[in-house]
Amino acid sequence: MNQELFNLSQLPERSLKPRESGITMVMDKGLSLKEAEDFIANNSTYTDIVKLGFGTSFATPKLLEKIKLYQSADIPVYFGGTLFEAYVIRNQFEDYLRLLDKTGITYAEVSDGSIEMHHDTKCEYIRKLATRATVLSEVGSKDAEKIIPPYEWIEQMESEISAGVWKVIAEARESGTVGIFRGTGEVRSGLVAEIIRKIPLDKILWEAPLKSQQVWFIKLYGANVNLGNIAPNELIALETLRLGLRGDSFFFYLDQQ
Repeated sequence: MNQELFNLSQLPERSLKPRESGITMVMDKGLSLKEAEDFIANNSTYTDIVKLGFGTSFATPKLLEKIKLYQSADIPVYFGGTLFEAYVIRNQFEDYLRLLDKTGITYAEVSDGSIEMHHDTKCEYIRKLATRATVLSEVGSKDAEKIIPPYEWIEQMESEISAGVWKVIAEARESGTVGIFRGTGEVRSGLVAEIIRKIPLDKILWEAPLKSQQVWFIKLYGANVNLGNIAPNELIALETLRLGLRGDSFFFYLDQQ
């Protein structure tokens, strides 16, 4: 950041990489190799982890080169949970493990947003993967009609953390209209409040692709709340939200006279 150049007071203190809180997860839905290079040149300071969204990695040209590009910039990269589910439903979990080895990816996401999976089975996958990778798990359904009560969110998050996940992801999809959000994109504030009562804030990564959602979380939980599913071209805009340098968060950190 350019704090020495601007010498601007009353800014929140941002955690530094490698971070445990204030994490920003970027959703790469098919950037070209050149686009990824440009993205890294401009955004590596603010990017903590990159998800190769859903199954896009299968169709991405020069995939291995792009993975190495991110890794060489000290940005961990991982496959979206939908790809994990695609292997599981085909009884190819061992092939998924081989894929991680072949690509050199050391992070993995375990999810069940598209398929039906007993929660004990999901936790067993987490335990197996945690012996060889840093694991993120995703809680919540991609089906907008499926409403999971707060106590189930909490129970699942608690058991998945116990099984060995680094961060548990609160589902919202790239549209921000399911899971912790209503179909309009409005935050299910009661659900979030119930989750926060039981789950440590720094263990949760909230998928929040829309600006209004990012503002909501930053206002309530501060500049160093973990946010994910951020579009590559929205990363610096998000950082200004975190710092109170955008109209939506302008007064969050100012001393009120």
